[in-house]
Order: sequence, then structure tokens, then C-alpha cells
Amino acid sequence: MTEHLTKETFLSKVFDYEKNKEWKFEGTKPCLIDFYADWCGPCKMVAPVLEDLSKEFEGKMDIYKVNTEQEQELAAVFGIRSIPSFLFVPVGAQPQMAMGALPRETFVKAFKDVLGVEKNSDSSKNVN
Repeated sequence: MTEHLTKETFLSKVFDYEKNKEWKFEGTKPCLIDFYADWCGPCKMVAPVLEDLSKEFEGKMDIYKVNTEQEQELAAVFGIRSIPSFLFVPVGAQPQMAMGALPRETFVKAFKDVLGVEKNSDSSKNVN
């Protein structure tokens, strides 16, 4: 399941920008943060893809959502100018931002390349 973040939960789970000037990830596993708005068409197209991916990668990474209308300070801190925008946050490395509605394959590739996370193997899909 994707989890919606408020400023308070963002500070405790991702990055406490009020205490730290330099990036310091607060989480224990990599995450993706989807900066979105309810009125955004491309955001609505990506939402079910992220829900599916959150199930496929459950336990390996977290997928968070930040509503830029309700959490304008978070959007401003990260300089969000267009939505959807996605922040890929690896453990122990700098986060990377991507903008625009991305296809499912791009998310999966970025999870592997940027976050070092691969899909949970599902034995029912493996053909031996």
C-alpha cells in the first residue's frame, strides 16, 4: 500500500529538513515519493501503477505520496514545479528526482538502478 505523508510523517520517515541542512535519510529501506495533486490527470494515471508496484515490492521499499496542495511546504522544500514529480530515495546515497508520468517499466528499472531493489519473486509467474 502506498502511504500518504504529511509534513510531520515526512520529517520522521524521510528527511528532517528542519534539523539537517545536508541530506540525511531517516528511513531504513529505500523509498519513492510521489508528489501529486488530486486534479492532475497524469497523476491519476500513475496512481494505480504505484499501488500495484507497492504490492510487488512490499517489504523491500516504501512508496509514499505527498499531496502538493495540502503539503505546500514540502513541495516548496523540494522545488516541485510540475507534477507528478517522483523522488527516488536510496539508503545511503543522494536522492534523485524525475518528473512527469513514467511508465511502469521505467519505475521498475529505476527501483533496480537507483534504489538497488528488485521485484519480489512470484513463483506462480515463473515458467520453468
